[in-house]
Amino acid sequence: MKRAVLFDLDGVLVDSHHAHLAALAGYATSALGRRVTIADLPPEAATTPRDHVLAELGHTGVVNQDGWDAATATATLTAKLFPFVADTLAQLRAADVGTGLVTLRSRQRIDWLLPPAVLDLIDVVVCYEDAVPKPAPDGLLLALDKLAASPTDAVFVGDIESDMHAARAAGVTPIGAGWGFSSPTALTRAGATVVLPRADDLVDTLLSLISLE
Repeated sequence: MKRAVLFDLDGVLVDSHHAHLAALAGYATSALGRRVTIADLPPEAATTPRDHVLAELGHTGVVNQDGWDAATATATLTAKLFPFVADTLAQLRAADVGTGLVTLRSRQRIDWLLPPAVLDLIDVVVCYEDAVPKPAPDGLLLALDKLAASPTDAVFVGDIESDMHAARAAGVTPIGAGWGFSSPTALTRAGATVVLPRADDLVDTLLSLISLE
């Protein structure tokens, strides 16, 4: 069986913290007919489900997908790929490690966030519409099935509590990305086997965790 490293997208590969908050504020401004700024968002908005944040702001009913796409497209302009990503993916491929992306983003938004050269280094991409979303394990298990990898031979690098829960449910070793949306304490509490405070020496750490040193 192939060894595998799975990654979340937002907060792990892409620095999209500000972009996510801007999308929430932008959509709320349009939907509610009043100006909503990032400062107006409730505490922990970055790690709270979108619908819950919008409901707290006074939004009722179903989120309009076209409106959300418009807000996201504008906000995504501020999102940046973390500088370690391309080199990390290239080194994992050179070590014959399968790589997968499991994200709550829809497939059409992946191209907004990842350049083609980076997408080419990811073996499998599982998006919101492909499987029951995290914290369910379905997306991780689908990625591993496509990679022909066993959960016991895989790790999942995520940055919010639902990522850790999904990994545990899938039987995959959960790795907390301390540079992402949630605090190391929250990730540990959610079940992370280890929380990496920075992405320094990420490849060596991941290879060690899947016994490929």
